[in-house]
Amino acid sequence: MPALLEVDGLKTYFDTLDGVVKAVDGVSFSLERGKTLGIVGESGSGKSVTAMSIMRLIPMPPGRFAGGDIRFMGESIPAMNDARMRELRGSRIAMIFQDPMTSLNPVYKVGVQIAESLRLHEGMDKKAAHDRAVELLDMVGIPNATQRAKDYPHQFSGGMRQRAMIAMALACDPDVLIADEPTTALDVTIQAQILELMMELQREKGTAIIMITHDLGVVAEMADRVMVMYAGRPVEEGTVSQVFYEPAHPYTWGLLDSLPRYDVDEKGRLIPIEGQPPSLIAVPKGCAFSPRCPYATDVCRQIEPPLHDLGDGHRVSCHSIGEASFVRRAAGGER
Repeated sequence: MPALLEVDGLKTYFDTLDGVVKAVDGVSFSLERGKTLGIVGESGSGKSVTAMSIMRLIPMPPGRFAGGDIRFMGESIPAMNDARMRELRGSRIAMIFQDPMTSLNPVYKVGVQIAESLRLHEGMDKKAAHDRAVELLDMVGIPNATQRAKDYPHQFSGGMRQRAMIAMALACDPDVLIADEPTTALDVTIQAQILELMMELQREKGTAIIMITHDLGVVAEMADRVMVMYAGRPVEEGTVSQVFYEPAHPYTWGLLDSLPRYDVDEKGRLIPIEGQPPSLIAVPKGCAFSPRCPYATDVCRQIEPPLHDLGDGHRVSCHSIGEASFVRRAAGGER
């Protein structure tokens, strides 16, 4: 099946007074219709900037596309004119933003904002768009949706604003849905409801989903493939089974080891990743993870590792592939 969305060597940089911030530095992946890609990594690893680049919402300047390409159904997004991008954004490609308060207009009622997208992209009249907006608010679990559609964003709680943002993103049945931490502000029951709603949309419409999250449990439940990012670069990519049960990069091990588990160690403590992520203005030479990696060698500190193909679409960016200690660790012997 041909890819619906292709990201090829994407580089998104920001020019600042302190230097060039290499927020995304060589990200590649493809997404087929009806599939879900999970993108995970620490804060500042480039996940959200990758999403904003696809939506072409990076402010330019200070941001700029420094290399690579993004193609939607073969059409280059960076090369599109503004009118064409507005046609796609919100209809064919939609995004659930991480902070709904900065995404919802404070001077318009919530129902009006959802209906506006339907009128613009679906050609609905005012009444039909309003009725559909109320239906969407009800679908995402907002009680008394008919009345709440008349409220302003500041009259909603944080979790309700997040649900309104999700309703807006789902309004036009997009081909690609980018979800940036979509369930962060929601309680567990509403979170399950929202995830089920997204999966139902995927089953019925063949929607492709990019799920950006810190919650590895959500990724395990929803994703077909997972990309692990560190310092603006992908360090591992594979199926959920490969990344969760056959992790091949020390950073991926660190993420998995930091999950709450009853058998973490004899005292029940979590195992943190030592150190801090690097500044994206001055990324370390060689492997960006080498200052925090207990397996780093001189080669790691001098040469940036390419993405090695381990077979079956499992790729990892590490120089230690093949070493005995590495193989034991990847197989779970030391975890």
